[in-house]
Amino acid sequence: MQNRYALTPYFLDRRVPHFLTLAGAGWEIIDPELPDGDQQERVSCLHRPLAAFVERVAAAGERPVCFGGDCCSAIGVLAGLQRAGVAPTLIWFDAHGDFNTWETTPSGFLGGMPLAMIVGRGEPRLGEAVGLAAHAEEAVVLTDARDLDPGERIALAGSRMVHVADVNALADGPLPDGPLYVHVDTDVINPDEAPAQNYPAPGGPGAAELGAVFRRLAAGGRVIAVSICGWSPDRDPDRTTEKVCLETLAPLLD
Repeated sequence: MQNRYALTPYFLDRRVPHFLTLAGAGWEIIDPELPDGDQQERVSCLHRPLAAFVERVAAAGERPVCFGGDCCSAIGVLAGLQRAGVAPTLIWFDAHGDFNTWETTPSGFLGGMPLAMIVGRGEPRLGEAVGLAAHAEEAVVLTDARDLDPGERIALAGSRMVHVADVNALADGPLPDGPLYVHVDTDVINPDEAPAQNYPAPGGPGAAELGAVFRRLAAGGRVIAVSICGWSPDRDPDRTTEKVCLETLAPLLD
């Protein structure tokens, strides 16, 4: 399947110009001038063109690969897939659950809520802005999520999502049927190997382990979309983490 790349050089509504160095020839750069206003409206101004890109690419039978600085971008990606008539299982790699709502979050951080929003829990505005229909919880596989807030842990346990705590189970165990949309927050990688993350969490799989899982997913030929939440360039002056993350992700994009 032919990959088509998009890059949104933002962490939520904060522009991160360094990410532009990752873009290759032919990449779609989503970098509009954001209006004044609250954070959710500004973020939605990024998700709308992202959803349009994904819809166009998926409808053409190609694979959107979308790189950004936060996990909320997955809302735009999934909205685009829905518009193209694709209903995948979402496999979400993350050191965190991203399953908070305003009622459970200890910090009020919007970036800790996107998976909850995707399945129709909590704050609705980002989903509504791109016309996202709630994704079925049973069509979500959350893997790793080793750092959960207390209320988030309770919500996850009461959900219909599948939680695979050990990512290695995806290297040789059964996989969901049908098309797959894979979302990767690079903080899932053990910070001993890729330390420059916005919210590093101790432990987790090494790059080699993740690479093996990604090769397994790619080998099935059913990955129809990929989104990537990147590391923190401000904490990566020698670009070591960047190198580790890109090498780890490469098998997924074959």
